Amino acid sequence: MRYVALLRGINVSPATTVAMADLRALLERLGYGNVRTHLRSGNALFTAVGDAGSISAAIERGLREELGLSAAVIVRTAEQLRGVVERNPLEVRDPARFAVVFLARPPDREGLASIDPAAYAPEEMRMGERELYVYFPDGLRRPKLPPLMERYSTGPATTRNWNTVTRLLALAEDL
Repeated sequence: MRYVALLRGINVSPATTVAMADLRALLERLGYGNVRTHLRSGNALFTAVGDAGSISAAIERGLREELGLSAAVIVRTAEQLRGVVERNPLEVRDPARFAVVFLARPPDREGLASIDPAAYAPEEMRMGERELYVYFPDGLRRPKLPPLMERYSTGPATTRNWNTVTRLLALAEDL
Protein backbone atom coordinates (compact mmCIF):
# COMPACT_ATOMS: atom_id res chain seq x y z
CA MET A 1 0.00 0.00 0.00
CA ARG A 2 1.25 3.50 -0.83
CA TYR A 3 1.19 6.02 2.02
CA VAL A 4 1.84 9.70 2.62
CA ALA A 5 2.93 10.84 6.08
CA LEU A 6 2.46 14.49 7.00
CA LEU A 7 4.51 15.56 10.00
CA ARG A 8 3.25 18.56 11.91
CA GLY A 9 5.52 21.51 12.61
CA ILE A 10 8.71 20.12 11.11
CA ASN A 11 11.55 22.58 10.32
CA VAL A 12 9.65 25.66 11.47
CA SER A 13 12.09 26.41 14.30
CA PRO A 14 15.52 25.23 15.45
CA ALA A 15 13.86 22.89 17.98
CA THR A 16 11.95 21.06 15.25
CA THR A 17 14.70 20.73 12.67
CA VAL A 18 14.94 17.35 10.98
CA ALA A 19 17.08 16.58 7.97
CA MET A 20 15.03 14.82 5.32
CA ALA A 21 17.82 12.25 4.97
CA ASP A 22 17.34 11.41 8.67
CA LEU A 23 13.59 11.11 8.19
CA ARG A 24 14.05 8.81 5.20
CA ALA A 25 16.52 6.66 7.16
CA LEU A 26 14.07 6.41 10.08
CA LEU A 27 11.26 5.29 7.79
CA GLU A 28 13.50 2.70 6.18
CA ARG A 29 14.52 1.38 9.64
CA LEU A 30 10.81 1.03 10.40
CA GLY A 31 10.62 -1.32 7.43
CA TYR A 32 8.92 0.94 4.89
CA GLY A 33 9.88 0.73 1.22
CA ASN A 34 10.32 3.18 -1.66
CA VAL A 35 10.84 5.99 0.85
CA ARG A 36 11.12 9.54 -0.40
CA THR A 37 10.47 12.99 1.00
CA HIS A 38 9.06 16.13 -0.55
CA LEU A 39 10.17 19.59 0.53
CA ARG A 40 11.61 20.19 4.01
CA SER A 41 8.26 20.49 5.76
CA GLY A 42 7.82 16.87 6.82
CA ASN A 43 6.20 15.17 3.85
CA ALA A 44 7.15 11.54 3.32
CA LEU A 45 5.97 8.94 0.82
CA PHE A 46 6.52 5.21 1.15
CA THR A 47 5.04 1.77 0.78
CA ALA A 48 4.09 -0.29 3.81
CA VAL A 49 1.94 -3.09 5.12
CA GLY A 50 -0.43 -2.11 7.92
CA ASP A 51 -3.06 0.44 8.76
CA ALA A 52 -2.58 4.20 8.88
CA GLY A 53 -3.10 4.38 12.65
CA SER A 54 -0.34 1.91 13.50
CA ILE A 55 2.00 3.48 10.92
CA SER A 56 1.38 6.94 12.36
CA ALA A 57 2.09 5.69 15.90
CA ALA A 58 5.28 3.93 14.78
CA ILE A 59 6.60 7.05 13.06
CA GLU A 60 5.77 9.26 16.07
CA ARG A 61 7.53 6.79 18.39
CA GLY A 62 10.56 6.63 16.07
CA LEU A 63 10.80 10.41 15.88
CA ARG A 64 10.70 10.61 19.67
CA GLU A 65 13.09 7.75 20.41
CA GLU A 66 15.59 8.14 17.58
CA LEU A 67 15.50 11.85 16.75
CA GLY A 68 14.32 13.34 20.06
CA LEU A 69 11.41 15.09 18.37
CA SER A 70 7.77 15.15 19.39
CA ALA A 71 5.58 15.65 16.33
CA ALA A 72 2.09 14.58 15.35
CA VAL A 73 2.02 12.46 12.19
CA ILE A 74 -1.05 12.28 9.97
CA VAL A 75 -1.02 9.34 7.54
CA ARG A 76 -3.16 8.87 4.44
CA THR A 77 -3.11 6.26 1.72
CA ALA A 78 -2.56 7.43 -1.85
CA GLU A 79 -6.19 6.50 -2.52
CA GLN A 80 -7.41 8.60 0.41
CA LEU A 81 -5.29 11.53 -0.79
CA ARG A 82 -6.83 11.14 -4.26
CA GLY A 83 -10.27 11.43 -2.58
CA VAL A 84 -9.22 14.60 -0.77
CA VAL A 85 -8.30 16.20 -4.08
CA GLU A 86 -11.37 14.95 -5.95
CA ARG A 87 -13.84 16.00 -3.22
CA ASN A 88 -12.51 19.55 -2.89
CA PRO A 89 -15.67 21.66 -2.45
CA LEU A 90 -14.06 25.05 -3.10
CA GLU A 91 -12.68 26.73 -6.18
CA VAL A 92 -8.88 26.90 -6.13
CA ARG A 93 -8.33 30.49 -7.20
CA ASP A 94 -4.73 30.66 -5.95
CA PRO A 95 -3.12 27.31 -5.03
CA ALA A 96 -0.54 29.01 -2.79
CA ARG A 97 -3.34 30.53 -0.67
CA PHE A 98 -5.59 27.50 -0.73
CA ALA A 99 -4.88 24.80 1.84
CA VAL A 100 -6.06 21.50 3.23
CA VAL A 101 -5.99 20.95 6.99
CA PHE A 102 -5.47 17.22 7.49
CA LEU A 103 -7.10 15.99 10.70
CA ALA A 104 -6.28 12.87 12.67
CA ARG A 105 -10.00 12.44 13.41
CA PRO A 106 -13.23 13.69 11.82
CA PRO A 107 -13.97 17.35 12.55
CA ASP A 108 -16.44 18.64 15.10
CA ARG A 109 -19.01 19.43 12.42
CA GLU A 110 -21.51 21.15 14.70
CA GLY A 111 -18.87 23.31 16.33
CA LEU A 112 -17.30 24.37 13.05
CA ALA A 113 -20.70 25.01 11.47
CA SER A 114 -21.54 27.29 14.40
CA ILE A 115 -18.77 29.74 13.48
CA ASP A 116 -20.28 32.74 11.72
CA PRO A 117 -18.56 33.09 8.31
CA ALA A 118 -18.54 36.86 8.86
CA ALA A 119 -16.06 36.28 11.70
CA TYR A 120 -13.44 35.08 9.23
CA ALA A 121 -14.45 36.69 5.91
CA PRO A 122 -13.01 36.94 3.29
CA GLU A 123 -11.45 33.60 4.22
CA GLU A 124 -13.46 30.49 3.33
CA MET A 125 -13.76 27.05 4.90
CA ARG A 126 -15.54 23.81 4.01
CA MET A 127 -15.47 20.49 5.81
CA GLY A 128 -14.42 17.20 4.30
CA GLU A 129 -14.32 13.74 5.86
CA ARG A 130 -11.12 14.19 7.88
CA GLU A 131 -9.95 17.44 6.43
CA LEU A 132 -10.87 21.09 6.17
CA TYR A 133 -10.52 23.01 2.94
CA VAL A 134 -9.56 26.64 3.53
CA TYR A 135 -8.88 29.64 1.34
CA PHE A 136 -6.81 32.56 2.61
CA PRO A 137 -7.18 35.32 -0.03
CA ASP A 138 -4.99 37.68 2.03
CA GLY A 139 -2.33 35.04 2.67
CA LEU A 140 -1.24 33.45 5.91
CA ARG A 141 0.27 36.46 7.64
CA ARG A 142 -2.64 37.08 9.98
CA PRO A 143 -5.39 34.61 9.16
CA LYS A 144 -8.61 34.72 11.15
CA LEU A 145 -9.70 31.11 10.62
CA PRO A 146 -7.01 29.02 12.39
CA PRO A 147 -7.71 30.31 15.92
CA LEU A 148 -11.45 29.81 15.37
CA MET A 149 -10.92 26.27 14.03
CA GLU A 150 -8.68 25.34 16.97
CA ARG A 151 -11.62 25.77 19.36
CA TYR A 152 -13.26 22.78 17.70
CA SER A 153 -10.17 20.67 17.21
CA THR A 154 -10.72 16.97 17.80
CA GLY A 155 -7.04 16.04 17.73
CA PRO A 156 -3.80 16.65 15.85
CA ALA A 157 -3.90 18.44 12.52
CA THR A 158 -1.44 19.73 9.94
CA THR A 159 -1.88 22.04 6.98
CA ARG A 160 -0.53 21.83 3.42
CA ASN A 161 -1.14 24.25 0.57
CA TRP A 162 -2.84 22.99 -2.58
CA ASN A 163 0.38 22.91 -4.60
CA THR A 164 1.91 20.56 -2.04
CA VAL A 165 -1.22 18.39 -1.78
CA THR A 166 -1.46 17.83 -5.52
CA ARG A 167 2.29 17.23 -5.85
CA LEU A 168 2.19 14.68 -3.01
CA LEU A 169 -0.67 12.90 -4.77
CA ALA A 170 1.30 12.73 -8.03
CA LEU A 171 4.37 11.42 -6.21
CA ALA A 172 2.32 8.85 -4.26
CA GLU A 173 0.70 7.56 -7.41
CA ASP A 174 4.15 7.19 -9.03
CA LEU A 175 5.61 5.11 -6.17
